[in-house]
Amino acid sequence: MTPLNVALGERSYPIDIGAGLLDRAGELLGPRIASRRAIIVSNPVVAGHWLAPLRASLARAGIDAQVVLIPDGEAHKSWDTLHDLLTRLLELQAERSTTLVALGGGVVGDIAGFAAAIYQRGMRFVQIPTTLLAQVDSSVGGKTAVNHPLGKNMIGAFHQPDAVLIDPDCLRTLPAREVAAGLAEVIKYGAIRDAAFFGWLEGHVDRLLARDPAALEEAIAVSCRIKAGIVAVDERESGERALLNFGHTFGHAIEAAQGYGNWLHGEAVAAGMAIAARLSQRRGALAAGDTARLVDLLQRSGLPVAAPAMPLERWLKLMAQDKKVADGAIRFVLLEALGWAVIAGDVASDDLAAVLG
Repeated sequence: MTPLNVALGERSYPIDIGAGLLDRAGELLGPRIASRRAIIVSNPVVAGHWLAPLRASLARAGIDAQVVLIPDGEAHKSWDTLHDLLTRLLELQAERSTTLVALGGGVVGDIAGFAAAIYQRGMRFVQIPTTLLAQVDSSVGGKTAVNHPLGKNMIGAFHQPDAVLIDPDCLRTLPAREVAAGLAEVIKYGAIRDAAFFGWLEGHVDRLLARDPAALEEAIAVSCRIKAGIVAVDERESGERALLNFGHTFGHAIEAAQGYGNWLHGEAVAAGMAIAARLSQRRGALAAGDTARLVDLLQRSGLPVAAPAMPLERWLKLMAQDKKVADGAIRFVLLEALGWAVIAGDVASDDLAAVLG
């Protein structure tokens, strides 16, 4: 098991990573579920694979676990789904001391976390992510949200989990397209923060796509270590944490334009990273060789590196809904080199037109 920690003072929490940890969930999470009552939030697809072992493990620890299922897919990351979950919590007479357990990908984790943030003004929750993207990104850091037709993740709250339990064995049942989408976020960490890790990914991408257990655990652990370090110094995205959105300004625009769920989040982020790298190169900040390496790694991972055709005016309108907009100006996360990202707010429209055309 690889233990990590998100250092946030009295709200610090562990990230445990290791094969077979789902069977030890009761042992690991038991001390965090003081009331001995939990409500597992999942979807029918994930529940069919992983709900039974989780409930059995919690039962062995003396924890009574009820279940609420929400629909599967990004299209259901909505206010309506959140409302239905809150209704079920009321019907089950959940208390503030009850712990929500999010068992699923990013949609389940975001909605369960948002519900935990606002139900009775805040209840405890833990994350058990079952997709690669959720394991390396959305389960860590306390961002919770639902989508709106005008913008992705625009309605939400910061609410840190009490623990994150990551079992790479859960990736065995993940469709290949979802594995590739998760790799987009893994690649992002190397691109923005760790050039050596980026190089490691170039040498191990085939093993990751083949779901080699050792390679997956290493990639997940390094990704979580990078994110935990950034969150510890900038929990609410007032500065450095915005770098984690590399590729996301363009990616979120793609998702909104195409309809949530038609492009997977990781696919849109991959195309967004390629666009951001080309923009960085055009501005003279990034070497052409670094752009080529990033695009090549994305392509080797089975990810798109170009966006659907869209007028520049449409791009600008959608990106104006981005959370990084400040004083009406869109801020972009760009690269100066592989392993070093910066925030730029002075991007010329001619440069945008060149890379988006």
